[in-house]
Amino acid sequence: MPIPQEWNLDGKTAIITADRRGWTPFLAAALAEAGADVAIAGSVRSDAADAVIAVERQGRRALNITTDITDADDVEAMTQRVVDEFGKVDILVNNARAEFGKPFEDVVESEWQTLMDFNVKSMYLCSQAAGRRMLAQESGRIVNIGSGLAVRGLWNSVAACAAQGAVHQITSALALEWSRRGIRVNAIGAGWVTTEEPTEETQRELLVRYLPSRRKGHPNDLCGLLVYLASDACDFVTGQTIFIDGGALAHA
Repeated sequence: MPIPQEWNLDGKTAIITADRRGWTPFLAAALAEAGADVAIAGSVRSDAADAVIAVERQGRRALNITTDITDADDVEAMTQRVVDEFGKVDILVNNARAEFGKPFEDVVESEWQTLMDFNVKSMYLCSQAAGRRMLAQESGRIVNIGSGLAVRGLWNSVAACAAQGAVHQITSALALEWSRRGIRVNAIGAGWVTTEEPTEETQRELLVRYLPSRRKGHPNDLCGLLVYLASDACDFVTGQTIFIDGGALAHA
């Protein structure tokens, strides 16, 4: 992907949180291709190891830090290690997300709490830990990877929608709070995204036929916007959730 000069991330250090969806290697590689060194924080069962390989293929430094992103002490230790190894934190990408669908009346308290911890508490902890370093240097970029469920409902997805609504509001409110301190906070509202290659069979799915784009998205579809929001070029953009969803919200 050609990188416009004003989007150049040379000399920048990024942290990205990992999960099991397989998006992290693509997003981390995009940051690295733009010039950033990248630390990946996630569990041993996440796609963090693959993300390290993707970053190193771009010729940048990668750091895989096994982290429980729902634990405050773990997140603080991870952030400090990034500073110790790379010298600073310029970019935070809150990418980790767990998917969950179940009729609301059947959702048990532990399921609700686990989802909120992984999708929302992790964002709070990582943004706070990285943000303290950004406040000290009076510059930084935070990009939250959310979804269209931040602004629309979906059957059997009350918990997921509630979590995404929180992501949307964290993005708006934190952008206001830190805007005068040189920190920009934005979000990408991803639509239906998959790492699988489209086939003739998947093209016949009702969901694909519903989408104006007539295809599901791929993590690469998010990369251009991610690099822009992580760069100095987005200085006048903050508090925004920008949706990349193949036109799905146009149906709402």
